[in-house]
Amino acid sequence: MKRLTTRVAIIGAGPGGLLLSHLLQLHGVDSIVLERRSRGHVERRVRAGLLEGGTVDFLREAGLADRLDREGLVHEGFVFRFGSRAHRMPFTELTGRTVHMYGQQELVKDLIRARTAAGARLWFDVPDVEPRGLETDTPAVRCTVAGEPVEIACDFVAGCDGFHGVSRRSVPPGALTTYERTYPYAWLGVLAQAPPAAEELIYAVHGRGFALHSMRSPAVSRLYLQVEAGESVENWPDERIWKELHTRLDIDGAPELAEGPVLEKSCVALRGFVTEPMSYGRLFLAGDAAHIVPPTAAKGLNLAVADIKVLAAAFREYYETGDRGPLDGYSAACLPGVWQAQEFSDWMSRLLHRPTEGRVFDERLQHARLEAVTHSPAAARNFAENYVGLARERTPARGGRP
Repeated sequence: MKRLTTRVAIIGAGPGGLLLSHLLQLHGVDSIVLERRSRGHVERRVRAGLLEGGTVDFLREAGLADRLDREGLVHEGFVFRFGSRAHRMPFTELTGRTVHMYGQQELVKDLIRARTAAGARLWFDVPDVEPRGLETDTPAVRCTVAGEPVEIACDFVAGCDGFHGVSRRSVPPGALTTYERTYPYAWLGVLAQAPPAAEELIYAVHGRGFALHSMRSPAVSRLYLQVEAGESVENWPDERIWKELHTRLDIDGAPELAEGPVLEKSCVALRGFVTEPMSYGRLFLAGDAAHIVPPTAAKGLNLAVADIKVLAAAFREYYETGDRGPLDGYSAACLPGVWQAQEFSDWMSRLLHRPTEGRVFDERLQHARLEAVTHSPAAARNFAENYVGLARERTPARGGRP
């Protein structure tokens, strides 16, 4: 067995793992990144595309935003559509913050290029990663690289491999407490070669269910439909998708939705999930490995970046001074913001999605919430501060050191 050493073994080459590796190198800390999928798969994997202003600022500081600044679409508001009316939410006017539309896979491409150019040890197609000795001072990761068994001795392991990854499953039963909520609906997501019908996002509340009009570029639209939980993509041919999107999104006096070839479609279950603490021994969980939020408020990628910002700073402190306090305080620093994002994502899900059949009371509550958000300046400002991430940034840590 080939034996290697590194400071931090990072499992997962999504945006969290790649960003952590980049930041560690800036701090002079060696790492190895292991990804079970191929590079092509990782770069093509379509995910969220809304970056909060604080996320963009952090990527700029890290030297990773050149293409994002050239190609990302800057938004200062979005539109609610309900009751055949349109109401604009001017969140920049209310908060001073903008958001960027920039596909997660594009950020991943930027990060992979940066890591490759820096000569990082970034290995794809590594399917059998096995963290060991996490509760000891000498953890290791075993895997197979290019057909050769390898053991990587390290100081710490960073689990950035998502909800279904091996990192969290390597923790002994009972060592972590998990909290979970499942929702009675799902999203049918569509990527289409069609110009967006509007310059800003459209959140449509309709009697047949929620719909979202988003975009990835001036030529590519990203669209979502509320469907039943467990729905199959096979039940949604392109013709049915476009018909339902027109029904839920089109209103009199607004540009009609443009159609085009469907490039990709998938059904995504909505769930909320949090692990406490976000660490075990020498293992630190970040991003979807530690928490999942419903996609309604687009907080997943932004939460992952927030985790990595805290974790990278803690590693830097440890290797520069020997102080493990910030690492020990990692969960306490991150979890309040995680729960704040969970609360807003849950609230926004209830604001937008059609309640389950027969819940007339819930429909009336939904209408009251929409009227408040679109007509009360105080409610609109509170919503906007949550939407752009400002409220989460103001959430204090639970003691410990960030």
